[in-house]
Amino acid sequence: MNLLLVLPLMIPLTTAALSMLAWRRLPLQRVLSVAGSAGLLGCSVALLAFVWANGIAASQMGAWPAPFGITLVADLFSAIMVVLTGVIGLAVAVYSLASMDEPRESFGYYPLLQVLLMGVCGAFLTGDLFNLYVWFEVMLMASFVLLALGGEPDQLRGAIKYVTLNLVASALFLAAVGILYGIAGTLNMADLARKLEIAESGTLTALAMLFLIAFGIKAAVFPLFFWLPASYHTPPVAVSAVFAGLLTKVGVYALIRVFTLIFVGDTGFTHTLLLVIAGATMVTGVLGAAAQYEFRRILSFHIISQIGYMILGLGLAGLTSSPALATMSLAGSIFYIMHHIIVKTNLFLVSGVASRLGGSFELKKLGGLYRSSPGLAILFLIPAMSLAGMPPLSGFFAKLSLIQAGLAAEQYVIVAIALVVGLLTLFSMTKIWAEAFWKNPPAASAEPPKLTAGERWNLLLPIGLLALLTVTIGFAAEPVFLLATRAAEQLVDREGYIRAVLGEPQ
Repeated sequence: MNLLLVLPLMIPLTTAALSMLAWRRLPLQRVLSVAGSAGLLGCSVALLAFVWANGIAASQMGAWPAPFGITLVADLFSAIMVVLTGVIGLAVAVYSLASMDEPRESFGYYPLLQVLLMGVCGAFLTGDLFNLYVWFEVMLMASFVLLALGGEPDQLRGAIKYVTLNLVASALFLAAVGILYGIAGTLNMADLARKLEIAESGTLTALAMLFLIAFGIKAAVFPLFFWLPASYHTPPVAVSAVFAGLLTKVGVYALIRVFTLIFVGDTGFTHTLLLVIAGATMVTGVLGAAAQYEFRRILSFHIISQIGYMILGLGLAGLTSSPALATMSLAGSIFYIMHHIIVKTNLFLVSGVASRLGGSFELKKLGGLYRSSPGLAILFLIPAMSLAGMPPLSGFFAKLSLIQAGLAAEQYVIVAIALVVGLLTLFSMTKIWAEAFWKNPPAASAEPPKLTAGERWNLLLPIGLLALLTVTIGFAAEPVFLLATRAAEQLVDREGYIRAVLGEPQ
């Protein structure tokens, strides 16, 4: 058993258990949360280095041979996602030290955060569709309690919408898994990839639609996104940030995994539909953001918009018979996911500090932050301009790679949509800048509160480090894109994944 595959699950599980044992000792829980998140980041980087050097890693739990037992698999794509989970987990854990109120801490915030991170890592590392369902449910339970923790009316309304639609997605997912098992007699993804090659095309298309709807709800694609802007602005900022960075990306990861490994080849109109969904998701998300004047609601709609870019690469890859073009398209999606997770989490963290200093998330009630907190203004501009795709930040190269793939595939309409949406994203970011940072504060506003040295350190350090990562990805775009390309090559090479899990065919 490869220990590096198990540690991203065991570290947050152990941290959560120890935090539960220290239930009445909040200072110890805080230390454990930061230490556990740092440990997760360290082992995830080691896993990525191992997969880069040695190829796809697979391990069978309990020594049961695949496809009969529980399989953990890490290719470069899943290893990258686990590293990003560690980065976001550590940033949010540090930020929580100064932003989370004591009543929520007392009711299990830190153990729940670790359980959520465990669920996310499990979804990225599992090699079995039923266990993917299990990890989705672990995430759903932890995220629902985190969303409702505190019991405020807005939170409860948002939590009900969130859990209702996600339970619908889970029911559809479980139904699809049951039908798939009835057809193929297995749920191991590598085994399914082999057995479904001879399955009837119409059956595969119907199953692909079920998985598309189930994972589409999780990813908040058009028209299945309404739960997200209704819920993500209601909990504390640290919870919003970890949700924004990770949860919808698990849905995107699942879509990319099943539509590059299991549902490939002639699946009817599936990949054309993915391309249409990508365009509609981009447009509706950015128009929703343009109509909002609440900081986190703008950012929530932009999550939806940016999911469209990630699905764009998957749609382009499925519409071409060229492995080189498919690799280019998927590499663009992977690069975009890496950029977006860091940037979007950071923008939510910035919104929390802005609200702390200005007393509100409503843009009309904010103002003057550029003069009262110039450092925060700069730390906002970096991820905001990156989200809009301004060079030389990470978002520019992420969008450029997808635009190039779209032009190479001669999909000019979706390319035009992506460019227009980029301009509208810039409009939304400049609206936040003009209202919250540049204009004079409202006449009735009180003197902004002063942060203690400890609070300033815990709030601004993770924001600064995530901003530094954004700049670094922009200036080191070539090696980062090389990593994304290698990951995309493994996705295109289905046989490599199958051999890593099942071994050579007998």
